[in-house]
Amino acid sequence: MNTVIDSMMKRRSCKSYRPDPVPQELIDEIIETGLYAANWMGRQMPVILAVTDPETRNTLSRLNAKYDPLKRPDPFYGAPVILCVLAPKSDPAAVEDGSLVLGNLMLAAHSLGIGSCWIHRARPVFEDAEGLEVLRRAGLDDSYTGIGHCAIGYPAKTTDRIIPRKENRVFRL
Repeated sequence: MNTVIDSMMKRRSCKSYRPDPVPQELIDEIIETGLYAANWMGRQMPVILAVTDPETRNTLSRLNAKYDPLKRPDPFYGAPVILCVLAPKSDPAAVEDGSLVLGNLMLAAHSLGIGSCWIHRARPVFEDAEGLEVLRRAGLDDSYTGIGHCAIGYPAKTTDRIIPRKENRVFRL
């Protein structure tokens, strides 16, 4: 099987991370891959806020938990790095393009032996006053909307378990 297709079929969300730091060169490689995601009309509108500072990471985790219906104490599952994908609110393809960036980030991480998980609730996190302050500190403003968080780090445990795909999900004409 083609290695790209194999990676796409075997990547799983990681929900338990070791505290070990991820080397900056690997973070940069993952981010670079995210920037190459397909996007509407080649406009390259989504941006990535890379959070490696533990205090900022914990602030974002606390804010995310505030909007988490499951009320998990750390919705980032202990991941030491959070890659926040945002896009201009004015971009009509913000969600679609940002989602493609998140997909690329997760596949790139998997290919490098790094675990990843897409964490929702980025929109309310960055609409919150504290989230807006994080954006401002990074040089962004409230013209951006959160699309998703990509938690990355070394998995505390791994699995090769692949749940069989549900039937009757493809229709043809």
